[in-house]
Amino acid sequence: MLIETTACASRWRGVAPSAKALFALSGAAAAWLARSPDTLAVLAAVPVLAALLGARVPPRAWLGAALAPLGFLLLACMTLLFGPDPHGTWHWNGALLPAVQRTALRSLAVLAALLGFALTTPLPDLLALLRRLRTPELLLDLMALCYRMLFVLRQAWDEGVEAQRARLGHRGWRQRWRSTGMLAGHMAQQVWQRAAALQMAADARSYAGTLRFLPAAFPHARRQNALAALAGALLLALAAGDRW
Repeated sequence: MLIETTACASRWRGVAPSAKALFALSGAAAAWLARSPDTLAVLAAVPVLAALLGARVPPRAWLGAALAPLGFLLLACMTLLFGPDPHGTWHWNGALLPAVQRTALRSLAVLAALLGFALTTPLPDLLALLRRLRTPELLLDLMALCYRMLFVLRQAWDEGVEAQRARLGHRGWRQRWRSTGMLAGHMAQQVWQRAAALQMAADARSYAGTLRFLPAAFPHARRQNALAALAGALLLALAAGDRW
């Protein structure tokens, strides 16, 4: 929900998704090519600055989307540097620090490139791009249904919590836990019923196995793709110069 809301409000909402995908893929490829920590730090900073300053993504939204993968990355790096030896004694392994530093910066650069794309591209635009790239229709339909069900689940959950609060079901932490568990149990039934209603609605509209959406128009797509290709080429050239 956070990613989709931020993408719809992004300043790059009107930029062609192919241009944003090209820039993100170039950043990820450059991160895999680069070797020195300084170059990797630059490759990580460029997508972040592009998202925050160019696309006007709120820093709080960027941090909110990156918090979970950054936590996983930090935990993985710490387990490499600090852990038990064959005798069971915990110690600090400083010899692995350069390798861990490169791995962490490379992962951060790839993460920043992907987040820059995800936080500026709503899912309908992504589906249209994947359809142009000949992605199987079954996969696209599953993505569209999951996208729709996220909002249905959120609405059903909010309505359930509001109804429980009106009946004093959240008075005290014990009652709150009991009410939350009951609501989670009823959610499966509600989702099943709403999924059946969604299928009936699709059948009533002559559903033939493919969900179609009105494609968005990007009149400046050619110029935006050229600019994205130029920026991506600069990132790749920087990474190639660092490697060879």
